[in-house]
Amino acid sequence: MHAFERINDRLTCEGADLAVLAEQHGTPLYVYSAETVFDHYRRLDAALAPLDHLVCYAVKANSTGALLAGLTQLGGGFDIVSAGELFRVIRAGGDPSLCTFAGVGKTAEEIGYALDRGILCFNVESEPELERINAVAERRGVRAPIAVRVNPDVEAGTHKYISTGRSGNKFGIGLDRILEVYAIAAALPHLSIVGVQTHIGSQITRPGPFAEAVAKMIPLVSELKARHGIRLFSIGGGMGIVYRDALASGTRAWWEGVGSEAHPLDLDAYARAVVPLLQPLGLRILFEPGRFIVGNAGVLLTRVQYVKRAPEKTFVVVDAAMNDLIRPALYQSYHEIVPVIENPDAPVTPVDVVGPVCESGDFFAQDRPLPEVCAGDLLALMSAGAYGFTMASTYNSRPLTAEVVVRGGKPFLARERGTLEDLVRGEHLA
Repeated sequence: MHAFERINDRLTCEGADLAVLAEQHGTPLYVYSAETVFDHYRRLDAALAPLDHLVCYAVKANSTGALLAGLTQLGGGFDIVSAGELFRVIRAGGDPSLCTFAGVGKTAEEIGYALDRGILCFNVESEPELERINAVAERRGVRAPIAVRVNPDVEAGTHKYISTGRSGNKFGIGLDRILEVYAIAAALPHLSIVGVQTHIGSQITRPGPFAEAVAKMIPLVSELKARHGIRLFSIGGGMGIVYRDALASGTRAWWEGVGSEAHPLDLDAYARAVVPLLQPLGLRILFEPGRFIVGNAGVLLTRVQYVKRAPEKTFVVVDAAMNDLIRPALYQSYHEIVPVIENPDAPVTPVDVVGPVCESGDFFAQDRPLPEVCAGDLLALMSAGAYGFTMASTYNSRPLTAEVVVRGGKPFLARERGTLEDLVRGEHLA
């Protein structure tokens, strides 16, 4: 569930009036419900209770420090893909020994930084990476904990940009070569083989692909346990969320759905599909969800600047842009758009909701039926908690937006709005 609902036609977050937050902090503005984030973590953790497991939140989905601090208090681990993300986790009080380090392009500096802080393991993507980690560990006189990422060649049925488990993707090593690669790792004296990892993609709303990937992995995992004594098996993340009808979904038990844009992954069905397969392995199972934890927990508030009527269509020009939320431009992603203050009598017409950036791709919706609005009205882009601010930029020299976190109905400023001076900080004129 999420904590966004209407009270007297006004959109609220845990009871906090979003229109008031927009007046206080300006727009564009990200607002997150902390209780939604923590509720999703707890539900997933409970569903996996029959297993010896660790939920490692994928920091790339949303790296806001206040949310990381809350997940740390719940005992969560973290899936990181850069030294910067590890720095953020540690700053928020996270335990490096509960962090897995993924990604295909780890630098020697990042590997050293992670080794010095004692991470749980590196998820290795290639043979050259094995050699680099071994060399960095040798210079420090330590052994680096590693798990090799396996590409199981499973179709996730998701957007091609977020599919990661097919043989043509850049991630991981194919099943046909993995034992050979582990033999190479075993021969490198400064590596310690602790596990194996796989991940097939994101925004998957059916249990089937997860179960298929686990089933394909089980013979290999058993063999690796016998040969190398592995103790960890990470099956990645990728669990999908609501994007369509997101506001209405907050008031119903969406986890009871069957797997669609309106009914995302059913946690009970997911657990029934994977837990019986994983229990006999006798290993600690790692899960690395990101979007599932934070996606429905955030909205992007934006204010209408102009309504431009042309013969072909009507454009609603808002102050948020693709630099604030790039998913529609990058992935052709859908975000529900709703007025913050609802007028039930307003006529509904199809419009394009566009931003001020000088790109034709700077739009949030095209030909979207929307209640009639005028300059000054507030709109909320729902389900913007994942891959929103964390993918933001200062393109067109637009300062980064502010972030507000609401916890227990009490809002606080989690990140100050960027300034014009921030745009040139560290920059030098010749």
